[in-house]
Amino acid sequence: MNTKLTLSLDKAIIEEAKKFASEKGSSLSELVENYFKLLIEKDELTKTPIISKKVSRLRGLLKTDIDLDYKEILEEEIIKKHHE
Repeated sequence: MNTKLTLSLDKAIIEEAKKFASEKGSSLSELVENYFKLLIEKDELTKTPIISKKVSRLRGLLKTDIDLDYKEILEEEIIKKHHE
């Protein structure tokens, strides 16, 4: 059963995401749903996220003004996870 969700996002991001979805033959709703699935689905054996082809195409789509080192952040989060 589908349920309506209202999100507040930067207008430019929404327009770029819509264009991206259209180019991929998808909808913005499908992109958001697949991203949420990525966040919650886990491989039963490794408990690591399962990345679908559609979701993997989203990587690098969104840009930020903040200079983030995602590899450093990922490493820190993995260390925290394994020390809990």
